[in-house]
Amino acid sequence: MAGLNEILRAVERVSIAVSGGVDSMTLAYAAHRQLGKDAAMFHAISPAVPPEATERVRRYAEAYGWTLKIIDAGEFSDEEYLANPVNRCYFCKFNLYGAIRSQSQNCILSGTNLDDLADYRPGLQAAESFGVRHPYVECRIDKAMVREIAKTFELDDVYELPASPCLSSRIETGIRVDALKLRLVHAIEQCVREKLLAATVRCRVRRNGLVIELDKDVYEKFLAGGMGLLRNELGQIGVDHGYIGSVDFAIYKMGSAFLRDQ
Repeated sequence: MAGLNEILRAVERVSIAVSGGVDSMTLAYAAHRQLGKDAAMFHAISPAVPPEATERVRRYAEAYGWTLKIIDAGEFSDEEYLANPVNRCYFCKFNLYGAIRSQSQNCILSGTNLDDLADYRPGLQAAESFGVRHPYVECRIDKAMVREIAKTFELDDVYELPASPCLSSRIETGIRVDALKLRLVHAIEQCVREKLLAATVRCRVRRNGLVIELDKDVYEKFLAGGMGLLRNELGQIGVDHGYIGSVDFAIYKMGSAFLRDQ
């Protein structure tokens, strides 16, 4: 915590990319405590960002007096992003940081934590292009530690937030990203989360249909209780969003829509 505060004081003026998740929300809160109006928060809205994440960012900005700028990063005008290649995240982050840089010359900070370095993160390459700093990484702070910091700050509706990558991460590599697919994904995840009280829900868009992934215990309980009614409801959501196809269920596997070998 002391190391994080030292970094924030040293940079003096910062622009923080705030997605609405626990990492960036906690960083934004810490930066505002240290720097006040010299910490500006940038939140990008697009079909890939769940509306509840945007609502959370707006609510915190109003409650704590953050300087908040809502932006369109423009990734949905980038054909390289929409094609959904293996390094789609590079184009997402390049557009995001480029949009922030066009409005601010402050040092850009991200909520990347130490655990993220163990995964394939092409967005980190984009970050290098804009001199983005990752305070958690510099301080050797992992996800569990971020949650502890959020708990210390009494950010009660943040510190237990489940990990929730952008909605485009649900689309299997190579399948084109579009707003209609993402609205379908979000609607299905919201329905399943509400009906099953499940913390982890991923609606994967695959070449052979939709696969809804759940934590093992929820999946097994759901299997035992029968799927008929929920399947019918999800089928109707699909029809409402122009989708007529299979809907299957599976145990959650992180990054299972991501085909790196393609």
